[in-house]
Amino acid sequence: MAGRRPRQTATMSDVARLAGVSVSTVSHVLNKTRAVAPETARLVHDAVAACGYVPEKAHQEEGLGIIGLAMSAISNPYFADVVHGLDRRASREGYSLLLAETHDDPDGELRAVSELLRRKVSAIVLAPSGDTGRTLDYARRAGVPVTVLDRFVRHETDQISVENVESTARLVDHLAETGHTRIAMISGRPGLATTDERIQGYRLGLERHGIAAPDEYLVPGRSQAGPAQQAIADLLSLSRPPTAVVVGNNQMTIGAMRGLRDAGLRVPDDLALVAFDDFEWSDLFQPRLTAIAQPTSTIGEQAFELALSRIADPDLAPRRVLVQPTFQHRESCGCAPAD
Repeated sequence: MAGRRPRQTATMSDVARLAGVSVSTVSHVLNKTRAVAPETARLVHDAVAACGYVPEKAHQEEGLGIIGLAMSAISNPYFADVVHGLDRRASREGYSLLLAETHDDPDGELRAVSELLRRKVSAIVLAPSGDTGRTLDYARRAGVPVTVLDRFVRHETDQISVENVESTARLVDHLAETGHTRIAMISGRPGLATTDERIQGYRLGLERHGIAAPDEYLVPGRSQAGPAQQAIADLLSLSRPPTAVVVGNNQMTIGAMRGLRDAGLRVPDDLALVAFDDFEWSDLFQPRLTAIAQPTSTIGEQAFELALSRIADPDLAPRRVLVQPTFQHRESCGCAPAD
């Protein structure tokens, strides 16, 4: 039945043959016992995924109540907060979590999932790094269910994410209602569903208020602080710079604030700033940050529940859960916060 762990038929020799390398090279790549050229390692991991090969892990038994997490939790505070919610819910059910860092890279994602499968996890919660088809096919061949977190994908699997389009449009609505007509956006990394949806929301908000923004008002921040800092510099260099900016995630908000500081500008006196993603310490900013807040604990807990129910019943139809965020009205938008 779908979702059950099939009997493994692929061998390390099959992987070596498909990758065009020796069995010892495959062993070194999978066990990390010797440095291997990156291109060779990629060939091996691609062959592992294509074969559905799951190496045996010494002294590890199946079904010990371990949920694998494949995400960029080290580099992204949002995922770290989600993990806290997952961990609280998992501990109540007697499960432990095993984290593998993907670095938001498709090859890194495949390596992370391969490592989790070696540990014989019962299920995987995955924050996809883009086109995640190879990873899902690999896990499916191994019979391990995957719950996709944060970024919806075009594949039949359990998924949970926050609503992005209307939430981002609400940020634009608020800026437009306070009188801004030159509204820019710093967008996230290309290829992510969250980036596409938040750009869609930005454009929807502009359209609702009859605002035509030039193409140069939509600048890439690549979901990181450094590129977002440069994006602010690019926006300020325009002949008609924006008077307000929507920032697409928390990491980029940090970069945007640094860019404004470097330019000697103050928020909101010189430029209004609102953001998707709240911080635990957002109200410590001066001025405090107007933002869309994602219910990270709820997302983590519900992701675990999806994984747990899939373990109990592999034949459930794939589920898609959309979680609603909240609008936190503070002062960085340039108006007094709501009571």
